[in-house]
Formats: sequence, C-alpha cells, structure tokens
Amino acid sequence: MVAYFVTGTDTGVGKTRVSAALLRALHQAGHARVVGMKPVAAGCDWVTTEDAQGVAHGQWLNEDVAALRAAGTLAVPPVFDNPYALPEPLSPHLAARRAGEAIDLDHIEASFHALRQHADAVVVEGAGGFIVPLSEPDPLTGEGQWATSADLAMRLQLPIVLVVGMRLGCLNHALLTQEAIAARGLKLAGWVANHIDPDMAEQDANVDTLQRRLHAPMLARLAWAPQATSAELAELAASLRLPGRA
Repeated sequence: MVAYFVTGTDTGVGKTRVSAALLRALHQAGHARVVGMKPVAAGCDWVTTEDAQGVAHGQWLNEDVAALRAAGTLAVPPVFDNPYALPEPLSPHLAARRAGEAIDLDHIEASFHALRQHADAVVVEGAGGFIVPLSEPDPLTGEGQWATSADLAMRLQLPIVLVVGMRLGCLNHALLTQEAIAARGLKLAGWVANHIDPDMAEQDANVDTLQRRLHAPMLARLAWAPQATSAELAELAASLRLPGRA
C-alpha cells in the first residue's frame, strides 16, 4: 500500500490540485484502488442528496473533499475520508471550537488505517501549512492540548510531498517547512512548484534556488491556473513525477 502526506507552505497554495493529480497518477501507475483523505476540512456547505430509495441525506461538504473524491477510484464512507467537516472557513482549531467539536488525532489515525485496509494507494491532504493548529486546550478549563498538522503527520509516518506556492516569500516558507519536517524525523519525498502569483519577479531564479536548497526532487512545476479544468488535471497527472520514481 502506497501513501503520501501532502502539505503546503501556506493555505491556498494548491495542495488539492496536487493531491488530485497525485491520485490520478497513482492510478495510471497501476494502483487500481486509490483514495484521497482530507482529515480536517474547514469551510463547508450543507449538501443534500438522495439515495437509490429516494431518501434525502444531508452532510457538510468541502470543495477540496469533493475534488479528492472525484479524482479517486474508491468510494468510502465520509467518516473515513473526511472525519472532520467543519462549517466555518477558519483555522481548524477555531473552526472546531465554533462547531463545538474536538479534533482527535486518534480518531483520524484510525480512519486512515481503515482506508489502508481497502486501498492500494492513499493520499492524505493536510490543512493549511505544515504546523497549522488542529486542536487546542479548552479556553475555559485548560483541559486538552495543542495538536498541529505536523503532529498528525508524525502519527501517520508517511513520506511528505510539499507544495510550494510560488510568490514573494516562498523561499523562506519552503525552507522553514523543510526544517520542520526534518526536525520531526519525517521524509520529504518531493516538492511541487505551483505558480500562484503570475506577476512574481524572477520566477525561474526562485525555482532554481529551491532546487538547490530543498533536499528532495521537484515532482512538477505548475503554471498559474486559477481555474484548472479536468483536462488540465489529467495532463498534470500524466506529467507528475511520482515520489521515489526515476
């Protein structure tokens, strides 16, 4: 069973785009049952669907989760591929507080291992940047503890794919993230340069700097595409260099 943890230098840098492409690339590489997992999704809409018997069912659905499900080939219960669907588009620990929920890493880890039993490949997309808070001590009682996306990555012990949002400041963000990954004994398996600012100066020079400073292969370099189509996603999947592959 192959699995990766996708993180980013910040929120909104293209983690979902890369995760979806990675799922498609894994399927094209011969993994029949591929599934994406978004453990914590903050910012959801209430969606109602009907089952085969015409019974309506409602659920909170995040657009990133929907994209991962569309890119995967294995349908699973929402409790496994998206254990925490939080309505408010906030930092996960604040969105959980607003929703009256407590994000439990034990529960996420159990959900991941349930997916492993049925899938040939799993792509786990983290929330925000690498050390974004997922949970916090109760503000009133002080009970509980801080937990971050990095703590979740340590629990899962997966190779990490880093999505670098190419814009001013990305060199610092990428190098700090690499240090945080290495400090936890985790493996940076590869990284993707995603151009999110079409007006960024010295784009080639910045990519060259990252290639010399990040201790992992560049898997892809993505052009600015604010509304990537399905065809563009398929093209990206075909060109994406899988971590660990020559």
